[in-house]
Amino acid sequence: MKGGTIQINWHDGKPVLTLDFHPISGLLATAGADYDIKLWLINSGQAEKKLPSVSYQSSLTYHGCAVNTIRFSRSGELLASGADGGELIIWKLHPSETNLSWKVHKSLSFHRKDVLDLQWSPDDSYLISGSVDNSCIIWDVNKGSVHQILDAHCHYVQGVAWDPLAKYVASLSSDRTCRIYVNKPQTKSRNGEKMNYICQHVIMKADQQRGEDTKTVKTHLFHDETLPSFFRRLSWSPDGSFLLIPAGSFKLSPTSEAINATYVFSRKDLSRPALQLPGASKPVVVVRFCPVAFKLRGSNSEEGFFKLPYRLVFAIATLNSVYIYDTECVAPIAVLAGLHYAAITDITWSPNASYLALSSQDGYCTLVEFEDNELGEPVSISVGKKPVDSEEKRHVFQRTDELVTETRAGESNKQAESEQDQEKKQPLPSKVTTEKTDVVMTETRPEIEKQALQSKPKTPVSNKPARKRITPMAIDP
Repeated sequence: MKGGTIQINWHDGKPVLTLDFHPISGLLATAGADYDIKLWLINSGQAEKKLPSVSYQSSLTYHGCAVNTIRFSRSGELLASGADGGELIIWKLHPSETNLSWKVHKSLSFHRKDVLDLQWSPDDSYLISGSVDNSCIIWDVNKGSVHQILDAHCHYVQGVAWDPLAKYVASLSSDRTCRIYVNKPQTKSRNGEKMNYICQHVIMKADQQRGEDTKTVKTHLFHDETLPSFFRRLSWSPDGSFLLIPAGSFKLSPTSEAINATYVFSRKDLSRPALQLPGASKPVVVVRFCPVAFKLRGSNSEEGFFKLPYRLVFAIATLNSVYIYDTECVAPIAVLAGLHYAAITDITWSPNASYLALSSQDGYCTLVEFEDNELGEPVSISVGKKPVDSEEKRHVFQRTDELVTETRAGESNKQAESEQDQEKKQPLPSKVTTEKTDVVMTETRPEIEKQALQSKPKTPVSNKPARKRITPMAIDP
């Protein structure tokens, strides 16, 4: 594994807010505060044992505001981009003999304020978007119109995710709730069933025991609106077995300090977390599953999260570091730190799992290249069938046997919303932060895995103004 921050003029020095790999060609698309979407060709550095590099290909210019999120459709024929002011554009690929060009296909208008996240449906026919106007909208892409509005959140919707098996959608908001919606189709006489999502769970609080006392108190599971990020991007596993949710803030006891966490939800029970991944010194803002599944290694099969016939790999990004996990190992398989001087905004995997890319508000992107079969030997998984019946392991990081998540079924229950309305609302911070770190990218060694999980990773922070940018480099194990 080699990688580092690629110091080129990505977006005129302005914050890079989002990025995504094309699922077929492997081109990297980036977007940010300069209003443009740019496409880059990735150049491998394996042959020369150097860091990977990028070559500029083209720009997609149409937006008149900062672009917060871009996502390619699964077919690779369409690209959706969401921006400030409610702008939401669908781009279409027009291949020719000489080159590939992207042109504006449709403009989807209904959001009143900034679009912060979006996700395609498994068949690319629909799109879900989350906005600062507190709503999620499911769009009919073919018609270019609104299909359904989900407006139960009380604050900004900063992350959305669509189940690859098309049964659920999920949204995460700065109102400290995650909402799980289930598809309950409505019968139509002419065209068959009409897709209709209703709220099944509102994940907000958990019961905590007061020491030896039998009484319990409810504590919030997620950060409030003071989280210094505009994004809380959540992710489904490619087989639909798990939902990974960032921005967790978990207390081991009512009097203890909150621990930054990522929650893993099993498809078997989306009402409560199956486990927490704790230990990050900064809040988690983005999570992303690798699209490729790998063969089991076998060595740590008794220590993994769940019993699966294959390994899934995922990345968890905090404001200043990235943790890479797989489902067969308890400890992270790699920890990347000191990559950027400002908050990380998005992460993405290449379609063949050779690269992991992340963007930052400091105006730069980091690219990590994995050697052949470094993550494992790829195996095919059939998406669309019933997900694997995964069994929870009992020796995970933090057991949730004593954690009772407060969930609410249906949209009619207003108690959760009234509790949030009573809480003091504060404006979100600026998109640009100035934190500087001077730690190089490192990889977790097996002998220090347990120690790394038991203590919060500490990142030295320099209080002196930086006169010269330091290039983070990878340290080979």
